Order: sequence, then structure tokens, then C-alpha cells
Amino acid sequence: MSDGVRLVADLCLPPEEFGDGPFPAVLIRTPYDRRRHRAELRAWAALGFAAVAQDVRGRHASGGQWHPYRNEEGDGAATVRWMRRQAWCAGEVVAYGSSYGAYCALTAALGGPADGRPDAVIAAVPALGAAETAREASGPERLLARAGWWAAHGDRRTSDEDALEKALARDPRLLDHLPVSDFPRRLRRALPSWPDLWQQARDRGIAARGTAAGIPLLAVGGTRDPFRDDTVELWRQWGGPARLLMGPWGHALTASPGAEARPEHRLNLGALYARWARAALNGELADGRRGAAALGGSGWWASMADAPEPAVYPFGTGLRLLGGASFEADPERPLRSDHLNVPTTGNADRCLLVTAPLPRPLDLLGRPAVSLSAVADTPGADWLVRVVALDPRGIADPLGTGIVRRTDPRNEAARISVPLGFVSRRLAAGTRLRVEVGGHHFPAHARNPHSGEDPVTATRLHPSRRSVLLEGSALALPVVPARHRVARVDPAQEICR
Repeated sequence: MSDGVRLVADLCLPPEEFGDGPFPAVLIRTPYDRRRHRAELRAWAALGFAAVAQDVRGRHASGGQWHPYRNEEGDGAATVRWMRRQAWCAGEVVAYGSSYGAYCALTAALGGPADGRPDAVIAAVPALGAAETAREASGPERLLARAGWWAAHGDRRTSDEDALEKALARDPRLLDHLPVSDFPRRLRRALPSWPDLWQQARDRGIAARGTAAGIPLLAVGGTRDPFRDDTVELWRQWGGPARLLMGPWGHALTASPGAEARPEHRLNLGALYARWARAALNGELADGRRGAAALGGSGWWASMADAPEPAVYPFGTGLRLLGGASFEADPERPLRSDHLNVPTTGNADRCLLVTAPLPRPLDLLGRPAVSLSAVADTPGADWLVRVVALDPRGIADPLGTGIVRRTDPRNEAARISVPLGFVSRRLAAGTRLRVEVGGHHFPAHARNPHSGEDPVTATRLHPSRRSVLLEGSALALPVVPARHRVARVDPAQEICR
């Protein structure tokens, strides 16, 4: 690097049948140990690409100090320039990465001088930046995910994947303790970058910067991935040719247990990435946005061009009230994110509603949302909406969750919109939808103290009385109309044209 820091990389060249080169190149920059990518490098090389995997600054074999999210733009651009000077590189570079590695690929694509930008970028389950990963767009802090990542990887040269699990074994209430800012002390490890994480602003993140991008993008995500909506937003705002691939996968791009994934949703992602990269480098991708999404619960893939229509379920009619039109959002007894149980005794801690069984299958493709007419008696309030699909046997499976932070006049009805995230799913006939409206989603999100204080530094929590007004509240689902019945789509063809 220009400051003298040396970054270490592995290089894998194509076999002899591809000749002596030069070759198009793929760059993977990662904090998770470049050696884990050696099988990927060999796979890229077997398809005719020169493949490079690099440890980012301060991690594993690379020199320098590790400051998450700080140096990747400059270091990525310098690495791309270095690659283009090598005899084995034809000059064309595809930046590829997943999770934090996707952030590395995207910052190289969006920052620095033109000779330091790759020619195409593949971003899988992208952790778009410190601000985007730390908070929801509306403000609530993503506590569990960030505590787990920072404990495992933050401010250290190598990782301890089980660090949070081991800390929770010592103290099961580790994340309950206040203030949130004091987490490193309770973890028993220095995390100098932890306080700064919560000061980042989302106003000019990676997705917004992507509007000025001119190079091709392939965004890959899973409907069970916590960064699912950031993946879709990145694709939606990207300025160059943009393709989206969404499967019924989690953060590891593997299918989660259950009936949602089908054999038809299994893809050879490596071969698909290489095919897309060839098309992108050869200028064969049309302008604009295209994409394919696995329709969970069916064996089909749907085109993102399929236009859904809203199906509206008004509270009180389409959704029958089971209880909790008035409830108490008590931070000491929060609605939990780590299970789907509904209390059957005690004071109501949520508003609970349910639909009648669906008379026929329902195909959902897009972003459901709930509009609330609601009242809080505290100056600050988080509003959590969780929609759960109950199959004909009564087995619960989350369909969509959203949380927004509001500051509204006390004891006055407010109109609140709660987006529930991207959904691509077929609901079987007989399925019922359960809607829960609450004031917390802990430990996934930090608890609102209801005092107007910052939830990261607050040391005291207060309960909040809530009311949901049925009139004016409704659930809207993005339903593919029967006349536009989802057609079978080849995901590889959809993203490579």
C-alpha cells in the first residue's frame, strides 16, 4: 500500500489448457482468512480466471491495524491497480465478496480513481457498511448481530467465532445489562471501535452511492438473511446494469431447515457467478434491472419483473383481534426475537391478530407493510410488527418483521408505516397469518428506554402504554395476481442477459 503496509494475497492461475494468459481476474478481499477461499480460487481458475484472495489490512497475514470499515476503499483500489500491472492479468477485474467481503468489493467499485475500480462487482449477502449494519433505516439498533460480529471479529487479528456464545454461557443475561455501550467490559475484551459503531449516520451509505455507479452489479441474497433488504435496496438503486438473485437461503447462502426450500432452488452458484462475470466483462448485459427470486414453498423461480398487487387485510375485519388492543411495552419483559411463543397469561405485551385460513394458495413477491393507527404514552417509541405464517398444522414460520422508531406527541394517535422486508413465498391453502404489534424485538434490537435517551447509553428503562386503533390499521401483502400467475424462470438466464 502507499503507506508501506504490506497486504498478503493468494493467487491461483488457470490450468495449461487456457494458455499462458493474460486472463480476466477475480479479486476477493476478506477479513475471514484468505486461506478459506482456496477452493473458490481453484474453481475460478478452472473456468479461465486468474483468482486472487487477500487478507484485509490488520487481519491474519496482512500488516497494519484492523479498523473495521475504515481502509477498504483505498486498499481495494490499490490492489486492483496492482493486479492490472501483473503479466497474468488482462486488465479486466471482477471484485467479488460476501458479507464484509461484499463491502470490500463495493467500496473498490465505488471509490478511488478510475484505474482502481473493478470492471464488475458481485456482492453476496452484503454487509453494506458500519451504519447500515448497526441500525435499521428507521433507527433501531441491531444489537444481537453486531454484538456477535464484534465479539468474534472486531479489533482483533484473528477471529473467535464462538466468542459471544461463550460469553452468554458465562452470563445468559449478557445483553440485558445496561448501558449497551458497556458491552466490551462485560465481554471481558477491549473493543475500541464499539462506541464509534453507534455514531455512524446512514444518510450516505453504499446503496445511495451506487446510484452513480456505471459498472455491472450482481447482488445475491437470501430471504432468510438479516441483510436481505439491504441487498434488494443495493440492486434497486444501482446505476449500472444490475441483476438480483434471491433464494430461500440464510447468510451462508444455504437453505434453512423446513419446507420453504425445494430441490429446484439448488444452484451451482460458482458456475453461475462465472457465467455472469463473462457476460458482464463482454458487455452482454442489457441496461437496467433484472432479477430472479426463488418462490419459497414452491419449486419455481419468479422474475422480479412480475408486478404484484396489494392485498389489504384491515385490522378488525380481514384480521380478527385476539387481544391486546391496549398493551404494555415493558423493556424488562420485552417481546422476544428469539422465539415465536405468544404468552397466554399475564398482562398483554402485544396486540395480536389473525386471518381466516387462506381459501387458496397465495404467491407473494415484494415488500409487505403494515400501516398502523396507534398511540404511545411516552415521547419515544419503537413499533415492532411481526407477521407469522401458521400452516394448516399450526406450525409457525416467520414471514416478515419490521421495526421503526418514532417520536410522536404523547397520547395522540399517529399514522405509522412499518415495512416488513422483502418476501418471495407461496403460502399454501389453509395457512393463517398471525400479526403481532409490540414495542420491542429483543435481543435482535436494543430496547427503547422510552425516555427519549439514546438506547446505547441509557441506564434506565421505562414501560410504555400502547394502543392500536383498529380503524385505519391494515396489513398489505404484495400478491402476484392469478392473471399474472408466476411463470417458471431460469435464474441463470434471467441474470445473464
